[in-house]
Amino acid sequence: MELNNANLRAAGVGFNAAFQRGLGTAPSLYTRVATIVNSTTASNEYGWLGKAPRFREWIGDRVINAMANHGYTLKNRDFENTIAVDRNDFDDDNLGIYGPLFEELGASARAFPDELVFGLLKNGFASTCYDGQYFFDTDHPVLDKDGVEQSVANTDGGAGTAWFLLCTNRALKPIIFQERKKPQFVAKDRPDDDNVFDRAEYVYGVDARHNVGFGFWQFAWGSKQTLNKANYKVAREAMSGLKGDHGRPLGIKPRLLIVPPSLEGQALEIVNAERDAAGATNVYKGTAEILVCPWLA
Repeated sequence: MELNNANLRAAGVGFNAAFQRGLGTAPSLYTRVATIVNSTTASNEYGWLGKAPRFREWIGDRVINAMANHGYTLKNRDFENTIAVDRNDFDDDNLGIYGPLFEELGASARAFPDELVFGLLKNGFASTCYDGQYFFDTDHPVLDKDGVEQSVANTDGGAGTAWFLLCTNRALKPIIFQERKKPQFVAKDRPDDDNVFDRAEYVYGVDARHNVGFGFWQFAWGSKQTLNKANYKVAREAMSGLKGDHGRPLGIKPRLLIVPPSLEGQALEIVNAERDAAGATNVYKGTAEILVCPWLA
C-alpha cells in the first residue's frame, strides 16, 4: 500500500467503522441499575440526596423544606484505550487483521460503564454514599416520626458471595452514571506525527470522561448471606418496609435480583420455580427479575 494521505485517511475511516460496529452492537447492562446524569462541568454535586420532602396538610403558613447538603460530589474522570498499528502492516497491505481488534475496542468502550457501575455496586459494602455510611450498612441515620435519629439497615451482612435486590422503577436508580463525554475515536496517523517517526506506528485511541456514584441507599439491598428463600424474604420485607425521615413510607417495590453467574441456580429456584425444595407452592415465584451479571464474578 502506498503511504499517502488518501490511503491513511481511508484506513482510519475503516478502523473507526469497525470501532463503531463494536460500540453499537455490544450488550450493555448498566442502564438497568444506573440513572444517567449528563454532566457539563468538571464535577456535579448531589447534596440534595439526603432529603425527600413529604406532603402535609396546609394549615397556616407553608413549611419550607430546606435540602440538607451532604457534600456528595462526583468528579469526572478521564479514561482511554489505545491501539498501535505497525507501519509495516500498511506497507504490506495487511490491515485486515486489525478489523476485529478495532471492533473489540468498540465493544470494550461499550462495556466499560458496566465494569464501573457493577464494580461500584459490588464494593458498596466498603464504599461510602451521601450520608457518610457505607452504601450497604446497618446504621444509616433516619429520623423517626418524632424526629429522633434511628439506625436503619440495607444489608444483613454475611461472608459469602454477594447478591443484590434492587428497586429500579423510580426516577433515581441506586447507582448514578455521570457522563461528561461519550467515547471518542481519535487518530494519530499523519506521516510526520512523532509516533510514526520514532516508533513506526500509527496510533488510534478512544477516550471518554465520566464517573459513577451512589444514589439512594434505600433502593438497594446487599447481602453476603446464603441466597435462599429465607434470606430473600428478609431482603424483600426489609426494603418494602423502609421509611424516610419522619416516618414517611417510601413505597419501595424491589423487583430486580442481581447475582453473579455462580448464584444463577439459586436465584432461579427462588423466583422461577413453581415449588420450593419441600414441595410447597413457591410464594416468591415471579416476584423479581433475575439479572446475571458477569461483572460481579
